[in-house]
Formats: sequence, structure tokens, C-alpha cells
Amino acid sequence: MTSVDDLWFLSDKACQTAEQTYHDLRERYTDFVEFTRHRNVPRSRFRDVATGARDHGAPYGAHTLAYRPSGELLLVRHEGVDMWVLPGGELDRGESFQEAALRELGEESGIEATIEGLGMLGRVEFYCDGNMAWGVLPVYEAQAETTDIAVDDPDHEISEAQWFDKLPADTRDREEILQWRGQRFSGRA
Repeated sequence: MTSVDDLWFLSDKACQTAEQTYHDLRERYTDFVEFTRHRNVPRSRFRDVATGARDHGAPYGAHTLAYRPSGELLLVRHEGVDMWVLPGGELDRGESFQEAALRELGEESGIEATIEGLGMLGRVEFYCDGNMAWGVLPVYEAQAETTDIAVDDPDHEISEAQWFDKLPADTRDREEILQWRGQRFSGRA
């Protein structure tokens, strides 16, 4: 099998798993914000994300919209993308999406929270050399049980965590987060 055929086969398997994962999440949850992203990536990155999508449907793992009852939202500063992002990351072997989301929230911010549902569901499509694969990005909404921040990120990607009433301009997925927040907190921006 040539490397092109191998990549096509990996893409096909990734799309199958992503489709099943997407439908499982849509059946389990209601009333969440959906969005789609398109990414052109190099071959090595394509192989990485397609492998993650093939293995569990979510190449970026799971993330959390952690909030205080007052509506403030927790964001973390990701140095690799130089933006404020929602805490989250890849799944460890045997973890559920919710377990991964809460573990990553703890590592990246020190915050403990209770998941209340799915806040956002992304579809991320990846393109490379005529191949396409996609995966889901589950983002859980969770009310914070603790609010004192302590960043202890083992990957050293997160430099800071902070509660925000107003989202910074350099927040990744800002429009979708504001849409979720508007639905959840009656128009807070």
C-alpha cells in the first residue's frame, strides 16, 4: 500500500468514527451551539489529527466552558497559539470526553467543576493533499465548584488562567462562546 493509499484509508476510518461520535453526542445532549472549522494542514499534522479522529472521534480532545454563577467564564492563555482559549485537551487512554475535559480543566487552571451538559459541539475538517478527515470538538459547560486559580499544566502550553466577565478580543472561538453565553446567561457579552 502506498503512503497516499494509507492516508486515504486513515481518512476514511477517521470520518467513520467522527460520524458515529457526532451522532452519539447529538443523541445524548440538546440545546448546544454548533460550529464548523476548516483547516489546511501539512501531511504530518493531518496524520496526527486523523489518527485521533479514528481512535475516538475527537482529535482535539474535550474542552470546558467553566463558569461562575455570576456568569464569568474561565479562559487560559495558550502560548502555542498566542490566544485565550477554553481549557481542554487530548484524551488519555480509557478516558471519556467528560473525564478528559475535567482533568484538563484541573491541570490548566486548578479549578474543579460539575459538568451540566454540552455547551458547544464543533466539527473540525482537515485537508491535505486531496484528502479530508474530520473530527468533533465537544465543549462541556460546567459550573465551577472552586474559583482559586493554580496553573499546573504538564504540557507547559498554558501560561495563565483568568476569569472574564468580558471576553478578550483575542479569544479563540469568540463568536461561538458569546453565542453560548448569550443563550446561557440572557445576553451577557
